[in-house]
Amino acid sequence: MGVKGLQGFMDHACPQTSVWVDLKEMAEQYRNSHPGHSPVVVVDAMACLRYWYTPEAWVHGGQWREYLQSLNTFVGSFLAIDIRLVFFFDGVIEQKKRDEWVKRRLRNNGEIAKIFQYIKAKTCQPARDMFFIPSGLATFTRFALKSMGLNTMCSLQEADYEVASYATLNGCMAILGQDTDYLIYDTVPYLSVSKLRLDKLTTVMYSREKLCHTLSLQRTDLPLLACLLGNDVVPEKAVERLKRQCLARYTPSDSRVRQKKEVVAAMACYISGVAHSHDGLREVERNLQHPSPGSLLEMGVRSYLLPGQCSPWLPHNKTSPVAGQRENATYPDQKILEVAREQHIKAESYTVYNVLNAGEVECSNTLEDELDTELPGQAIVYRPARQSIYGILLATELNGQPEAAKVCSTVKEWFVYPGNTLQQPDLVPALPPELPGGTPNLRTLWLTEGPEVKKLRYCTFLACFGLQDFAEEFLPLERPTAAAACCLLTYVTLQVSTICREDLDAYLAQAVCIRDKPADNLAQIQVPCVDSRAVHLASLFVRGLSVLVSVNSACGFPFKMVDLMPWEVFDGKLFHTKYLQSHSGCTMEDLLEKNDVLLQECQKLKSLINSICVRKNRNVQSSPRPLVTENCERPGPHGRGGSHHMAQHEQQPHAYPPYLSHRQSYQGRYPQPGPTNLAQTACLFISGRGPQPRSGPPNRRPQHYLR
Repeated sequence: MGVKGLQGFMDHACPQTSVWVDLKEMAEQYRNSHPGHSPVVVVDAMACLRYWYTPEAWVHGGQWREYLQSLNTFVGSFLAIDIRLVFFFDGVIEQKKRDEWVKRRLRNNGEIAKIFQYIKAKTCQPARDMFFIPSGLATFTRFALKSMGLNTMCSLQEADYEVASYATLNGCMAILGQDTDYLIYDTVPYLSVSKLRLDKLTTVMYSREKLCHTLSLQRTDLPLLACLLGNDVVPEKAVERLKRQCLARYTPSDSRVRQKKEVVAAMACYISGVAHSHDGLREVERNLQHPSPGSLLEMGVRSYLLPGQCSPWLPHNKTSPVAGQRENATYPDQKILEVAREQHIKAESYTVYNVLNAGEVECSNTLEDELDTELPGQAIVYRPARQSIYGILLATELNGQPEAAKVCSTVKEWFVYPGNTLQQPDLVPALPPELPGGTPNLRTLWLTEGPEVKKLRYCTFLACFGLQDFAEEFLPLERPTAAAACCLLTYVTLQVSTICREDLDAYLAQAVCIRDKPADNLAQIQVPCVDSRAVHLASLFVRGLSVLVSVNSACGFPFKMVDLMPWEVFDGKLFHTKYLQSHSGCTMEDLLEKNDVLLQECQKLKSLINSICVRKNRNVQSSPRPLVTENCERPGPHGRGGSHHMAQHEQQPHAYPPYLSHRQSYQGRYPQPGPTNLAQTACLFISGRGPQPRSGPPNRRPQHYLR
C-alpha cells in the first residue's frame, strides 16, 4: 500500500524530489566511495512482477519461457555494469496488514470478473490496461531466479522492512521497488522500477533529503508523517478527522483538487508545530480522537525503525523491533522448524514453514470464471492435496514416538475462491495421507538418505494426490517432468468430473509438445480464439503446479524443483491452441503435430491416466464444447481474436461441494456434461454456434469447514 497520497504529491506537487539517475554512473560513484566493494541493488521482487512480465499474451495462463527470457534480460543488464542483485519476496502476511490484503483480493475479484465479461463479449484478450498477472507468477519467479544462481530470499516478516534492513546493514547501493515506504525508512537511496529504462539503465531516484527540505521536516519525522497520512499500520479512517482539521487551517480554499495536493504539506506543517518528543506524539494521538487499542501512532512509528535506530517520538528505551517472525515454541521438533526456516529464507521451499510455524497460509486471486459453475475454483480442487500436506507436517511422529508430536489439527486458510468473502479464514483439517506404514516423520523424509528413503519420499508425494497405489506405474516414466504432469492431470481429472476427454488431450498434447519448443517459437503462436473455459483450465493447471511444489517441499524433495516449473510443462498460447483443436475434433496425430515420438509418449501418459481413472470408477467421456466464432479475427500481431466457452445446456446453478476426498473410490460429484453434436471442422479455425453463456450467481462457499 505504501503511504496514502505521498506518491501523487511527489509526482505532481513536488517534482524536485524525483531525480533521474544513470545507474552506470551511480555504480561508479559507489565504487569510488566504497573501495573493494561491488555495488549491490536490493530488489523488491513483488513490486517488479508487472514490470518483468513483458509477453504480449497474459490471459492464457502465462508465457513462461518468454518470461524467463525477460528475467534473463533484466538480470543481464545489471550484471553487464557489474551491479549485483539481491531479490526479496513476501514470505508472510502480517496480521496488521491482513485487512488490507483482504481488500485488495476482493477488489481483484471485480477486475477478474470484468476480464471474463470482456472475453465472452469480445472473444479476445483484453487490452493491457486490464492486465492481470498470470496465476502463480510470484511463486515461480523466486524459483526462476534461484535457478539462475541469484541471491533470492523470502521474508520472515513484512518484506519492505526486510529489504530496507538488509540494504542498510549491508551498505548496499540502492533499493529498487515501487513503494513509498522506502522513502520513510532511513535507509539507502530508493529507485523506481516503474520508471526504469532498461535499454539506457536510467531511472528515477526519489530523494528523501529533498522531500524533507521541501516539507521543512527532519528525516526522523517521516515515520510520523506516513502514519498521519495513512499506511498499512494506521488506517486512513483513523486520521481522517485530523487531516480535515489540518487542511482547513493550512488552505482555506474550498477547492477539493487543491486540498488533495496540499494534504501532505498540511500534515507536515502540523508536525512542525508539535514538540518532537514522546509527549508530543501522545498529544497527536489524543488529537486523533479515534478509538484504537494501545498507541496506534507509536506502533506505526516503531514499524519504520530499522535495527539499531531510535526516534525522538518514542520513549528513550524504545528502539527498532526485533527482526524476524516469532518462532513457534510449541512445535515439538525445533530441529525440523530450523530446517524449514532456513529453506524458507533461501526460497528453497514453499508453504512448509508457514504451516509449521504459524499454522496459516494464503493464496491470492486466480484467473478463473466464477460464473462457470461447471468448473470449481482451484482453491476447492486442490484442498484435499493441501490437507495431505498439512497432515504430513502437523501429524508427524517425533523420534519414533507415536503421538509425541501431535500438534494443531487445523490450518487457517486465506484462499480466494467464488463466494468467499474472506471475513475470516477457513479452518481446514490436517489429514495425513494413507500409506501402508503410516505417515513417515519429517526427520526421515528430510534428514535421512538412502534408496529406501528416496522411494518413501516418492510414494508419500503420490499419496498426497491419492495415487499411492500406483507408484509402480509412475516409477518407469523416464522424464520427471512427464511424471509430475501426469500426476497432476490424474488428480485434476479425478477431482473434477466435468474434465472431458478433449480437455485431457489438450493438456497432455501441450505438455509433451512444449519440450522442444524454444521461447521464440512459442512467442510466434497465433491464437485465433480466446475461450473463457480454456482460460479457467489453464489457471487450474498452473495453480496445480504450485501445489506440486508445496508437496515436494513437504516430502523432502523427491523431485528437483526445476522439473515442476511451468516453463518445463506449460505454455498458455500453446495450450489454448491445443484446446481449440481438440474441441473441434482434431485427432491425436494432429494435436501432436504428426510427430511419432511425441505421439507415443503422449499415448503412454494418457493410457496411465485412463487406467487409474478406470480403477477409481471415473469414466472420462468425450464432450466437445461448442465454440462460437462469429467475432473471431484471424491471428494478428497481438494475438487478437477469440472464441468463448458457451454452456452446453441451461441448468440450474449448483453449489460445489468442498472437495472430493481421494481417500474413497471416485464418486462423481459434479454433473457430467452430455454429448454434443459438433461438425468436424478445420483444427485451427473453428466455426459453429452454441447457446448464449449461462449466467448465474457465484458458487456458494462450502459450509463443511469451521469459520
